[in-house]
Amino acid sequence: MFNALVSEFVLDWRLSGKAPQTAVSYAKFLLSLAEFDCDPDLVSVKEWISKSNSVSVRRKRGQSVRAFGAWADTNGYEVFSWWKQVHLAREAEHPQDTAIESDYLETLRKVSSLRDRAVIEVLWSCGLRRSELTKLNAEDVNFAEGFLIVRTSKTGRPRVAPLSPAARHAVRKLLGKRTQGSLFGMTPNAVRLLLQRLGAPSAHAWRRGWAVQALRSGVSETSVRAAAGWSSGAMVARYTRALSGELAVEEFQRSWC
Repeated sequence: MFNALVSEFVLDWRLSGKAPQTAVSYAKFLLSLAEFDCDPDLVSVKEWISKSNSVSVRRKRGQSVRAFGAWADTNGYEVFSWWKQVHLAREAEHPQDTAIESDYLETLRKVSSLRDRAVIEVLWSCGLRRSELTKLNAEDVNFAEGFLIVRTSKTGRPRVAPLSPAARHAVRKLLGKRTQGSLFGMTPNAVRLLLQRLGAPSAHAWRRGWAVQALRSGVSETSVRAAAGWSSGAMVARYTRALSGELAVEEFQRSWC
């Protein structure tokens, strides 16, 4: 019975447009819980969570239980009715590597090919994940209106990512007269190695930098979320938390001009 509910939970999660990988992770933890106790209550869940020495794993176990409990409540299933009493382990926050404009300019000075320049311009312009970048095709670029279509994202839903004039120019030069096929012809690992060779920040650091730079330039949080493929403001807050004070000062200064 419990396994069937977990399967339904995963299905509903995916149908709602949420990240499929998260559903798979939650299901793995929930099935692990069922092995620990076939009929878990609040006490046994807390014991199961505490079994891990990793704060990150304890937090993820708690998140899986809370997500499943919330789903069960919504659907009228009388299981995990105590889910709100499951506390999440607090992880220590560490400064995250974030690309800034000087990184972008310095990296551009090091590129030696049209492809490498286009990769950097798209990373700085669109904030794509490595996997999204490498799945782009020539036909996904709309030069007339200045955007890319990200057909395969982490959430499983396509989205549109604005393309800056500089990125548009770099991609146009890369493609030449070509209108089909892979845009970059690279694997995610090839992108990682390219950035390492250029002494540049990681792709995820570019994604964080893109979000911060967009907000700093006055782009609304709603637009940043849409372009990044985030369903809530949680990721925006996570990426920009370290610079929130600086961003607030800049926003107030703009309002006084």
